[in-house]
Amino acid sequence: MRSAHGPYIDKFFPEPYKNMLELTKTLRKIYPDVDLPTSLIELVNVRVSQINGCGTCLSLHVPAARRAGVPEKKLDALAAWQMVDEFTVEEKAALQLAESLTLLESREGHLAARTACSVFAEEQVAALEWAIIAINAFNRISIASGHPLL
Repeated sequence: MRSAHGPYIDKFFPEPYKNMLELTKTLRKIYPDVDLPTSLIELVNVRVSQINGCGTCLSLHVPAARRAGVPEKKLDALAAWQMVDEFTVEEKAALQLAESLTLLESREGHLAARTACSVFAEEQVAALEWAIIAINAFNRISIASGHPLL
């Protein structure tokens, strides 16, 4: 009998998923080395997951953002970050980069990266880009699999 949600691709082929988890572990070591706070990474994770509509990842990363110190007010207004004054220059640059690398039809990824380099060091932008790529991949894994909320 077929499942209602489709195959859990991480269960059918666990090795690629384990490699994705290893990527996450590696990135978590890089962020402090380049002075990127966990709160910023989690803010990006939440925004990308909002854009992609990944309930599973939102159920994981919204609480993680809270634990990392992101104020509830920012999480409440995150979808409208461009229209409110609550976000720092760094957060706005990171969120613009996240949106440009998630909504590829905008074709602004490289431009957003250049803009982010006016706020962050190049190694910080590179680490942010890896974070954005990783959460997009996890969103797609969870959406394809129909993972439940955590």
